[in-house]
Amino acid sequence: MKNALKTLAIGAIAVFTLGIHGTNAQAQGTVNAICSTDQSWCELAAQDFTRATGIRVLQTRKATGEALAQLRAEQANPKTDIWWGGTGDPYYQAAEMGLLDAYRPDYLNDLHGWAVRQYAMSQNHVGGFYTSAIGFGWNEEVLKKKKLPAPKCWKDLIDPRYKGEIETSHPGSSGTGYTILAGLVQMWGEEQAFDYLKKLHRNVTQYTRSGTAQARTVAKGEVGIGVSFIFGFDNERVTNKFPVGSAAPCEGTGYEIGGIALIKGSRNRDAARKYYDWLMGKEGQQVGARANSLQVPANKTFKPDPRIPKIDDVRLVKYDFEKYGRASERRRLVDRWVKEVESLPK
Repeated sequence: MKNALKTLAIGAIAVFTLGIHGTNAQAQGTVNAICSTDQSWCELAAQDFTRATGIRVLQTRKATGEALAQLRAEQANPKTDIWWGGTGDPYYQAAEMGLLDAYRPDYLNDLHGWAVRQYAMSQNHVGGFYTSAIGFGWNEEVLKKKKLPAPKCWKDLIDPRYKGEIETSHPGSSGTGYTILAGLVQMWGEEQAFDYLKKLHRNVTQYTRSGTAQARTVAKGEVGIGVSFIFGFDNERVTNKFPVGSAAPCEGTGYEIGGIALIKGSRNRDAARKYYDWLMGKEGQQVGARANSLQVPANKTFKPDPRIPKIDDVRLVKYDFEKYGRASERRRLVDRWVKEVESLPK
């Protein structure tokens, strides 16, 4: 009976942790995490960290908008210790709401300047975890079959011949979707951007909850064109060998700096800080490419995977993370988008 109970206990740990050494992990502590990057990176990072430290990771994968909503709901009694991955704007909103703890690591010299600036702009509440640019991806076989050219510019996407061929994400639930919206507003001005989005709406087949979905649906041929981060489309072509093309918009584009943060009032502060430092270190940053998630890593002390697309030649907008990371600005823009764009017939 005693042995049977022990077996059941170990089995329960294996179910609820993404690590593989349940008994050792239990002895070393626990960290409760939300991960908002690709599922494969979330899972592999948790497994490797548990293997390296013995700390078990109880982790869920949520889009950044959904993660922010959970943290707000938990504010009076936080159940989450650390949040990492996904676009940085919702992290700024969480900091503004008092949901995050300040933390300034002593290894900032190991990080790229764009990652360090995130600490400065957020009073050390948000770190820069990785970066990547918004762009287009398309299934070459689908477009060839339908005799459609590949898009190269934002203006191409509003051509009536692309009706029902484009998938993107919802700015209310997806940090990617909000990055697209805020990027266009900063590039063209708000009125011109909304005029464009109303025209684009006619060609969109659906707005997904998560911004990571487009690369896979394009790769599988379920939709002809996707609008998301370029690295996802490149991964489907380079790593998974799907007939996927990609491009950065000729007019310019928005970009993300993925976030990482400790949660205010967390129950497992020491374990959360260890997970944070490991994720930002060389070992944790290399996990992304191993999981075929090809964002540009923040840590510059190692040679990144050659599959990671370079953004040096991409025409990036001058993204104001501080302004567009405010909860009030996000809410205003998303509310306007829902009212003026999403509500329109197709």
